[in-house]
Amino acid sequence: MTAQILDGRAVSAGMLDDVKHDVGEFIKEYGRVPVLATVLVGDDPASHTYVRMKANRCAKVGMTSRRIELDASISTETLVDRIRELSADPGVDGILLQHPVPDHIDERAAFEAIAPSKDVDGVTRTSFAMMAFDEGGFSSATPGGIMALLDAYDIPLSGKHAVVIGRSPILGKPVGMLLLARDASVTYCHSRTVDLAAHVREADVVIAAVGRPALIRGEWIKPGAVVVDAGYADNRGDVEYEAAAERASYITPVPGGVGPMTIATLLAQTIRAAREHEAARQNSAIPA
Repeated sequence: MTAQILDGRAVSAGMLDDVKHDVGEFIKEYGRVPVLATVLVGDDPASHTYVRMKANRCAKVGMTSRRIELDASISTETLVDRIRELSADPGVDGILLQHPVPDHIDERAAFEAIAPSKDVDGVTRTSFAMMAFDEGGFSSATPGGIMALLDAYDIPLSGKHAVVIGRSPILGKPVGMLLLARDASVTYCHSRTVDLAAHVREADVVIAAVGRPALIRGEWIKPGAVVVDAGYADNRGDVEYEAAAERASYITPVPGGVGPMTIATLLAQTIRAAREHEAARQNSAIPA
């Protein structure tokens, strides 16, 4: 068996075409351009690369990317104040805090300064709760992108055993909630899981989200399983790709799998946020 590639580049291109169309309709309807504000703290080269990629995608779909660069020595309090200003700015539709931030900053406090209505990256507690309870809100961008990629290939999830390796609050935990909402049975694994290989061998769907190259050995993959590799370090994923591809039915490449879906989901949620903001403004203008 040789796995079929889950082509995130191709699927995300279609999503971005839809976003571009929606942005054009939005501009005609409301006479303004949707705005995504990106907050970048410090000068980490990888973070700067990611922000440039997101800005380029914004330009291609007709959105405005407002880039806010802050010194690495900034305090948590100053960063929180800056994000709160963006949350209160009616000209901003979505806010992205590029992570990770420098170690001295309380990243969770900074995330929580983002208004839930502008949390298009799905990083706040409110967004997580609304997603977990299926009450709207915005999905964390990478988990949302993973689900969109699985849907694009009509991969059934109901009744399947999904194993998520990783428990971060913006990737591992939320993707498990999204899978659970689709009637999958979900097992979370992490750095202290005993006999990780045994858990992976039982999985119909493997979501790897750790950031440790080749942590998941190809020989662990159950024949016919679906493998989604959301890890990335040193241009490699968490899964031993070549060996896993010989056993899996579907697999994501690294790069070219999950990454493009993350950006497409971020922009799709930004245009959705813009429409929700305009609807709220119109409702507030209607006399009681």
